[in-house]
Amino acid sequence: MGAMKKVLSSRFFERNTLVVARDLLGKFLCRKVGGRAVAFMITETEGYHGFKDLASKARRGKTPGNAPMYARAGTVYVYFTYGMHWMLNIVTEKEEYPAAVLIRGAGGVVGPARLTKFLKIDKRLNTKMLSKKSGLWIEDRRVRVRPAEITKGPRVGIDYAGPYKLKPWRFIYTAAMPARQRASHRR
Repeated sequence: MGAMKKVLSSRFFERNTLVVARDLLGKFLCRKVGGRAVAFMITETEGYHGFKDLASKARRGKTPGNAPMYARAGTVYVYFTYGMHWMLNIVTEKEEYPAAVLIRGAGGVVGPARLTKFLKIDKRLNTKMLSKKSGLWIEDRRVRVRPAEITKGPRVGIDYAGPYKLKPWRFIYTAAMPARQRASHRR
């Protein structure tokens, strides 16, 4: 079975952010916690794409806080929000182009703050590369996700983003969710 697992390299993340956000569905977010590796299928993502995206942390230019978004594809970008939650993002595209994918759900854990809390993800992973060495990586385990199993919609919690709040840059692998969650995502 080991041959069926492939750790994603930075090349996977060097592509268009929205393609990466969609293609991460069905991949496995892996975390070494307490000496033990756990893996959860990614079921929900959001793309944050470029200088003009008014929902992006980079909308006002490069700062010390959002500098990881400008790093090499495959860099982990973890930021603190609402004074209480960590958010896990993976940097995409070319260096110096601010783009990243927020991991919103994996396995049965729905919601980006719940996910980071469950997997003990915080600022210590910020700016590290996805890898087994860092303790956080993503694997392709050959799960086939058909386009009909993906729901696209607007991103969450970005009412301030003007026309960008309606962009369908949120991707949900509805076939991997329990029936009651599927129903709530098909509005």
